[in-house]
Amino acid sequence: MKSPVEQFTIKTIIPLEAFGYDISFTNASLFMVLSVIVSSLFLYLGIKKSSLIPNRFQSSVELLYEFVSNMVKENVGTGGKKYFPFIFSLFMFILFGNLLGMIPYSYTFTSQIIVTITLALIIFIGVTLIALIKHKLKFFTFFFPSGVPIALAPLLIPIEIISYLMRPVSLSVRLFANMLAGHTMMKVFAGLIIMMTSASGILKTGAVLPLLAVIGLTGLEFLVAALQAYVFSILTCMYLHDALHLH
Repeated sequence: MKSPVEQFTIKTIIPLEAFGYDISFTNASLFMVLSVIVSSLFLYLGIKKSSLIPNRFQSSVELLYEFVSNMVKENVGTGGKKYFPFIFSLFMFILFGNLLGMIPYSYTFTSQIIVTITLALIIFIGVTLIALIKHKLKFFTFFFPSGVPIALAPLLIPIEIISYLMRPVSLSVRLFANMLAGHTMMKVFAGLIIMMTSASGILKTGAVLPLLAVIGLTGLEFLVAALQAYVFSILTCMYLHDALHLH
């Protein structure tokens, strides 16, 4: 039986090299491109023939649009509207990337820490630059909130700085770990089904339990796929709120 983690192996499709660096087009690259294409096609079909009585695509697109719009409005607050296109694009990219990974023999690029940490660093650097541009030196008061006794500064400031620098780590690991663990569990139980059904005698009936577990895990993974896209996006909104309003 193949290893449960073999499904996360990055495989080269088109070998490429530039300035001594390997920039090959891989299976992860392919599914990132597919995520953009499929999500764009989904949105296009939803708005192509807008009508007063929406069809399934239009209803789905409108629901997702309103959902993300409300999320930005409630969590970013004043001045957050102009960041909606980025948050919406981020949400759709991760959501469809996770959902495409549920297709058999596909690839879940969000199960790669290099992908999730890159997304998290883009957000972290972008949010920090927004805060510095908007507040300039006042931004550094973020690490020492007003009303706190000055005597606590030597203790509080390092804690706040470390907490701030850990944001991209926690943001990336949360998405990566959830997708990795879920797909690994599904693979393990799928392997048990094969083992049980190939066994002789009464053990054949034992395959029913792993089969039920896989069905349950599959439904749970669809929920996790959507939930993780939401969590990643709402945390981005919260970081934007901090950058714009400083606590």
